[in-house]
Amino acid sequence: MTMNNANLSIEQIDALQEIVNIAMGQAGDSLARVLDSFVRLSVPRIRLINAPQISQYIAEIVGDAEQITAMRQSFYNNFCGEALTLFSSEGCRDLAPLMGYQQPLDAETEKELLFDISNILVGACLNGIAEQLGADLNFSAPSIMAANVASSQLFSPDTLPWAYALQVEVNFSLEDHKFKSHLIIMLAEDAIIALGDSLNSFIEAI
Repeated sequence: MTMNNANLSIEQIDALQEIVNIAMGQAGDSLARVLDSFVRLSVPRIRLINAPQISQYIAEIVGDAEQITAMRQSFYNNFCGEALTLFSSEGCRDLAPLMGYQQPLDAETEKELLFDISNILVGACLNGIAEQLGADLNFSAPSIMAANVASSQLFSPDTLPWAYALQVEVNFSLEDHKFKSHLIIMLAEDAIIALGDSLNSFIEAI
């Protein structure tokens, strides 16, 4: 399968957009309850990307000059791919008071908090998508991919073993706070056909 014929139809993309909207709303609600703040969500963006150019796409999302910390978590079963949770360095420092800490966080505590936030967003979103499509997903443990680096340094060309991927991206921010996060889900090329079949079943059941 080539990238040209991996594209989903307009009807499939519309269905996926609605599914992701619902799942992201669930993720945002989970985050709001943990941080006790109103969460703003961007409109989910769905596109087919060339994997070797992923650093370019990340830079478009977060800005090339911004320092970010990235968490990475694989998922597999009916669909396989990678979920990345990106945090701005400035936003990370905003976590301490939101989580009830009166003193600035040390590096290890900050990392644990980012793991928790990443787990909340990835778990709620992917489980929400899988539930609506009647799919089963398993997750690897999250790992820290990079800390306080420029987006252009996040990926090397051989980081992902795919030629292309379906990317779903949404941004989370908090009202009256500097904290913001970008959740990026990349579906492996071989899983796009399975996703298309699941979307067809979802559309037929409406």
